[in-house]
Amino acid sequence: MTSTLDKLEKKAPASVPRTIGRIGLGAVLVLAGVSHLTFARGDFQAQVPEWLPLDKDFVVLASGVVEISLGGALVALPKRRVLVGLVAAAFFIAIFPGNISQWVTRTPAFGLDTDSKRAVRLVFQPLLVLWALWSTGAWRALRRSK
Repeated sequence: MTSTLDKLEKKAPASVPRTIGRIGLGAVLVLAGVSHLTFARGDFQAQVPEWLPLDKDFVVLASGVVEISLGGALVALPKRRVLVGLVAAAFFIAIFPGNISQWVTRTPAFGLDTDSKRAVRLVFQPLLVLWALWSTGAWRALRRSK
C-alpha cells in the first residue's frame, strides 16, 4: 500500500535547476548550522526572543543541529526531498519570530545595526521558505495532489 508521502514524492518534479537549488540550500543550511555551534553563536543568541522561556544557548545549539540535519537530508535523501522540503519550510517559519524580534527590539547582530538592515533581512526568510518548497518539488507535488 502506497502512503500519501510516497504519492507526493512521485508527483514532485525533478530537474537540474531544482537539484542544484536543493543541494545549494542544503549547503547553506549546513554552513549556518555549523556557525550556530561555533563562530556565530553569540550573534544567534542575540536573535533569540526574550519572551521564549528557554535558555538562549540551548536554542542556538538545538537549531544549529536541526539546520545541519536538514542540510544533510536535502543533499543525501533525494528520494525523500518532498518531506525534507516541507520540514525545512516549516523550520524557516518556526524561526521567523526570532527575526521579527531582532527587528522590533532593535538588537544588533550579524552587522544588522540599523532598522533598515533588520527590515531587509525579514524579506529573506519567506524566500528561504519558497526556496525549500521549490527546490524539493514540494510546492508542485502538493498542488498536483489536489
